[in-house]
Amino acid sequence: MSNKVHVILSGGSGSRLWPLSKKSRTKQYIPLFDKKNLFEITLDNNQKFCDEILVVGNIDNYELSLSALQENVTNTYQVIVEALSKNTAAAIAFAALSLEEDDFMLVTPSDHVIEDEKAYEKALNEAFDFAEKDYLVTFGIQPTKPETGYGYIQSEGSNVVAFHEKPNKDTAKSFVEAGNYLWNSGIFCFKAKTYLEELSAFRPDILEACKSVMNLKQTDFLDAVESKKIPSESIDYAVMEHSKKIKVVKGTFEWSDLGSFEALFDYFSSKNAYVQDSNLVIAETAHVELHGLENTMVIQSGEAILVMPIEQSQEVKKIYQRLLKTNTKLIE
Repeated sequence: MSNKVHVILSGGSGSRLWPLSKKSRTKQYIPLFDKKNLFEITLDNNQKFCDEILVVGNIDNYELSLSALQENVTNTYQVIVEALSKNTAAAIAFAALSLEEDDFMLVTPSDHVIEDEKAYEKALNEAFDFAEKDYLVTFGIQPTKPETGYGYIQSEGSNVVAFHEKPNKDTAKSFVEAGNYLWNSGIFCFKAKTYLEELSAFRPDILEACKSVMNLKQTDFLDAVESKKIPSESIDYAVMEHSKKIKVVKGTFEWSDLGSFEALFDYFSSKNAYVQDSNLVIAETAHVELHGLENTMVIQSGEAILVMPIEQSQEVKKIYQRLLKTNTKLIE
């Protein structure tokens, strides 16, 4: 009998949420949501719809993942720990190679908030129906604004016309006005064998390298030396943009990819949390008062304080990259 397996991808660095997000506690493990974190919320959102859980993560967050699973999960679960981050095509291949070929994979990031359970369940049922027919399913979200931080899916009904990279502001506006462009959520659904067949067709080098690594697997931890041989590629580039077996399910549920402080500001503005007037203030140990400022964010964690305009929140990644070279203590 085929199982429905929730595959959680939990390997991102969360560099756009520094200083809250560090190597030792990436963004999905920050307890910002009534003492819960995004990883735990992801478990809650999907556990009732799947039979098993499989987490693909990295060595830095292994203990955090394991603790959350032990405290929040009643389903069977397993963990795969990547030695090196090789992007989503390989991470999903590791998961698929660990399952029975007819098992269904619901692949989600670990840092999204999904609300409106009935609408989400409706989308999942539609996706599983397509997956049963050997399609690779991606989830698109109806845009609420011309967002430049997301990729877009151009669609005709359930058919995908094209995938588009993160656009500039003018292009994003034209996408929203056209009406048939959806935000690319990074959520997927398919049978394990369907994904492996399509990966073999378009990127056999990635698949064979992943098989070599999995053949050496004896514990949760994958071999570092063999992992170096895996090409780094996203599932979008490796498979989704080439396959003829693609369907898109339009999600009408509320969805937030909380990957930037601007996204956090938008989300918490409706929750009356962490927002002072038009400013975002998140301080772990300091008391912060603002006066005479608008659309500013003040973020404090440990010894680090970040102050900048909210609209420039995508630039935080550049600060993180600079600290990688100049002051690694602040990102560890």
